[in-house]
Amino acid sequence: MRYLTAGESHGPQLTMIIEGLPSGMPFSKEKVDEELLRRQKGHGRGRRMQIESDEIQILSGIRFGKTTGAPVALAIENKDWAKWTEIMSPEPEQEKADKRRVSRPRPGHADLNGAIKYGHRDMRDVLERSSARETAARVAVGAVAKQLLEFCGITIAGHVVRIGSVGTERIDPSQWTMEEIRATSEKSPVRCLDSAAEKAMIREIDEAKEEGDSLGGIVEVIVENVPVGLGSFVHYDRKLDARITQAIVSINAFKGAEVGIGFEAGERKGSAVHDEILWSEERGYYRKTNRLGGFEGGMTNGEPIVVRGVMKPIPTLYKPLQSVDIDSKEPFAASIERSDNCAVPAASVVAENVVAWEIAHALLETFTSDKAADLLREIEGRHREVKDF
Repeated sequence: MRYLTAGESHGPQLTMIIEGLPSGMPFSKEKVDEELLRRQKGHGRGRRMQIESDEIQILSGIRFGKTTGAPVALAIENKDWAKWTEIMSPEPEQEKADKRRVSRPRPGHADLNGAIKYGHRDMRDVLERSSARETAARVAVGAVAKQLLEFCGITIAGHVVRIGSVGTERIDPSQWTMEEIRATSEKSPVRCLDSAAEKAMIREIDEAKEEGDSLGGIVEVIVENVPVGLGSFVHYDRKLDARITQAIVSINAFKGAEVGIGFEAGERKGSAVHDEILWSEERGYYRKTNRLGGFEGGMTNGEPIVVRGVMKPIPTLYKPLQSVDIDSKEPFAASIERSDNCAVPAASVVAENVVAWEIAHALLETFTSDKAADLLREIEGRHREVKDF
């Protein structure tokens, strides 16, 4: 299974093509639109979220509420496009050399590196595609993957564990169900499970905004009821934990990822890191703890997948950092594009969906997947095998 996205921040639309979905999978447009709406929420979002109200158009691959096995094509309209038709026109005669041209690269963005790589003297040709607007397309794709996971009995949830200096303790899995995590995070404007930390996060976001500054943070994604053996130990590029962490770091502004206790494992002795193996007639093989976040040897071990990602503060600041004009080579305050001052709550939703895609991709790679019914039978068989092995 694979996908491609196309489109710019101020172009007419975002386009997604998904290839490899099994036929007969139930498909809901409303569930995709719901994920897109979740991405637009969160304390700290900017004015763009008041302009766009995202929903998908289904262009192919879906008939009577089910996948056909053909490529699924989706589109999301950019409503702001009406104000940018001349500036973003594909027609050569529409080019206006100085209209909204960007010659001052913003520190922390792709502007300068991308302009050098592709030879653009107007860095708008870089920032339009490198914009986080593209994450709307990735959420839509991930929302389709989520429907495949739901069909296969796999649940996923995400929440925010840190914004700026305010963090929360690791949650005790025995104290939370997936439904409770999802419901609690949905009610929180910062998607935090701790009400005291939530209030402190909101204060810190507001203070940063008043100062013209921005904040980053850490998000966590949990996936339950994943069959044993997704991924493989036989080659580096088939290790599923590696694919998931790559997907997390590929989200705009993310700079790191960890699985389970992650970097904390470097501070502990081995006996306080590795998860002991147990067996019961009811569950088959399982682990006493889940410090390794559901993975051993690059493969799922049946425990919940737990992955975290760290997002740097958004580099578009209303108190701009110094930059250099590529025409005059003189120092200037970097250009300001409309932006959030904290997008960590929204990034939590993006992280959920990119992880969902990687799990769905691994499912279809591991099990027979031309037809949804065959896929489900094979997954159920793997769950039985764990008890009988």
